[in-house]
Amino acid sequence: MAASAACGVLLTAVTACGAVTAWTSPGEAPGGEGPAASARPRPAPAPRAESSSRVPGIGDRMWERVPADTSQVVVVYGDHEDSPDGLVVLYERRGTGWERTDGWRAHNGRLGWTTDHHMDDERTPAGVFTLSDAGGALDDPGSLLRYRQDAHAFAPPAGTDEAHRHDFDYVVAIDYNRLRGTPPYDWSRPLGEDKGGGIWLHLDHGDGTSGCVTVPEDGMRTLLRTLDPLRRPVVVMGDREYLRG
Repeated sequence: MAASAACGVLLTAVTACGAVTAWTSPGEAPGGEGPAASARPRPAPAPRAESSSRVPGIGDRMWERVPADTSQVVVVYGDHEDSPDGLVVLYERRGTGWERTDGWRAHNGRLGWTTDHHMDDERTPAGVFTLSDAGGALDDPGSLLRYRQDAHAFAPPAGTDEAHRHDFDYVVAIDYNRLRGTPPYDWSRPLGEDKGGGIWLHLDHGDGTSGCVTVPEDGMRTLLRTLDPLRRPVVVMGDREYLRG
């Protein structure tokens, strides 16, 4: 599959394990927002920001794909089309404008980016995708997204070197070719297996991936504690030239 070499082994192993246990939120159905989210008043959709106050570096073509009621955007600015290096920035809407709230150096597919992703092409799919489910080998750090803690499911494959041992301590699933409301490692692939899947935000290991986007541990903790399903978070990702198009 197309998340990372480690992700591919992980997902295959989990599929063979069978039953899935409950989410960490008590009484939460896999497809729901959970009691904590439903107890909070849903904010009225804010008007789409004008072009002069949109997220920086995003052109008309990409910006039109961001839902009008989204008020949290994670942007992955790839250095260039064939590069594994980039920058992840979190933006939040404040009134009619957008404010940068944090950012981290990051890595993406070791061969760069693609608009036609396929399994094992070692490129990250460019586009706009929702963010709805999270998990990891470690305990929930205070995630507002649905969080699945499972040290076995998120354990690195046998023989993993030290640099990759903590890749899946924290994970946010990017909703590319997956079913929202399922654990990040769910194998469902609505577009077919050839289109890859298992594209995650997870801990950085210092170099390119097989398709995932990686950020430092403090970045993953911040994202998990900040991304709010009531604010309809999305990730906008690709190389800088593509994003501006």
